[in-house]
Amino acid sequence: MVVELMLIALILVLCIIADKFSGKFGMPALILFIGIGMLFGSDGIVKIPFDNFAVTEQICTIALGFIMFYGGFNTKWKAAKPVAVKSLLLSTAGVFLTGFLTMAFCCVVLKFRFAEGFLLGAVISCTDAASVFSILRKKKLNLKDGVASLLEIESGSNDPTAYMLTVIGISLVNGENLSTVPYAIFAQIVYGVAIGVVLAVFGIWVLTKTRVVTNGMYTVFILALVLFGMGFSSLVGGNAFLSIYLLGILMGNSSIRNKKEIIPFFDGVTGLSQIVIFFLLGLLSFPHKFPYIMGTAIVIALFILLIARPLTVLLILKPFHCSLNQCLLVSWAGLRGASSIVFSIFAMAAGNDISRDLFHIVFMISLLSVAVQGTLLPYVSRKLDMIDDKADVQKTFNDYQEESAITLMRMYIPKGHNWENKHISEVHMPTGALALMIKRDDETIITRGNTQILAGDSLILSVPTYNPDDDEGLEEIFIDKNHPWGNQRIEDLNLPENVLIALIKRNERNIIPDGKTFIEPEDVVVLYK
Repeated sequence: MVVELMLIALILVLCIIADKFSGKFGMPALILFIGIGMLFGSDGIVKIPFDNFAVTEQICTIALGFIMFYGGFNTKWKAAKPVAVKSLLLSTAGVFLTGFLTMAFCCVVLKFRFAEGFLLGAVISCTDAASVFSILRKKKLNLKDGVASLLEIESGSNDPTAYMLTVIGISLVNGENLSTVPYAIFAQIVYGVAIGVVLAVFGIWVLTKTRVVTNGMYTVFILALVLFGMGFSSLVGGNAFLSIYLLGILMGNSSIRNKKEIIPFFDGVTGLSQIVIFFLLGLLSFPHKFPYIMGTAIVIALFILLIARPLTVLLILKPFHCSLNQCLLVSWAGLRGASSIVFSIFAMAAGNDISRDLFHIVFMISLLSVAVQGTLLPYVSRKLDMIDDKADVQKTFNDYQEESAITLMRMYIPKGHNWENKHISEVHMPTGALALMIKRDDETIITRGNTQILAGDSLILSVPTYNPDDDEGLEEIFIDKNHPWGNQRIEDLNLPENVLIALIKRNERNIIPDGKTFIEPEDVVVLYK
């Protein structure tokens, strides 16, 4: 047991190092996690014998559940709402269409049996949330037209659909009676949604209206909700992934307390889950089998990349008048990854009549997708002119913390001010404030205790940053030409008592407004409430 613990510690350290230096290798860290798993596997250097699909299925199911929960919890609904309909269509109809086209290609061109073609199309039909989230954040891809939020919602919410198709595919392969399929689909959707919503309402009520959970135990309570949701949903035939994703997105966008503690905890849990999944997938693989499935995997990967995914995206997004470049980028960003491989493990663990090496085919497709599409995603985004240098992809996540730009305060000293002609040491500064410098005409004076303040000086103070509570904070509003605030004075806006316009961003200037300040089109108004 001692050796095993030391081995686990070594693996975790190697994965941390891989994550740190993944940018220098020009590829996502998730690929390196798989590589470390392969080095420790039966065909690697350490040669750990491991081929237990059932154990891997159980571990990866829990880990994938935490990834899905945090994907929902960390998705900022305010940013995602404008693209929610498109995202949900991609995560439902898009998954069905991608799976159907892939199944047809496998059966007609590659001569798969219908059941096996359906099963492969099902497991490979979803965009992988772990890969998409990791690349968007690591590469800081600030994308135009809400594409980042669209991809986050799609990849976070499409696993339940793919899982449902996978269950049907397994039944087809095993020759089971399909008369139960309609009820199974009903149960997956209805029970999955109901359990997720009920747990979220209960959790939000407990954390906002009661004091049952003490400070420091919030993360434990939410952890319990996630585990209970996965277990109970699976017990009654619901879609556990759907329940957990809904639980995450509803709780993450509520006003529960102590989010500043909850988010780092689940960020760490999700990082560990990604390491566990990708390492186990690498450990479970046998590279000596790759030459036998390489041709099949490459052909299917190219079909999905060049035909199935682009056709699906165009059919769904074009009716919304999305630009061709936007469609092409969404198509390229449809990464196959951990979800597909985990679903193939479900199939291998449950399927008794699979003649093809489904696991290694899907493993290779996903490996190629993350390595090629994931690595080139920043390049493709720039080539398609879809990079928005003024945006910040971090703002599409709930763990984004607005950096305060108002930590320095400029205080003008008019003639007759009670600080006039006094030394810095003689004036009573606000608590926690520090005088840094004096702007006097064209001169900058670094202050000391004996520095004298004169009329006409601008005193630059460093003041403590205020960290707002969870139910208050800064919100940015862009004033387009049709916005009712355009060309209006602030005093004429009739704002609620608890709302203050703290800042106006106009071109390169930051304006501290008063009641007489006019709001102009193209301004960004910063509200504090």
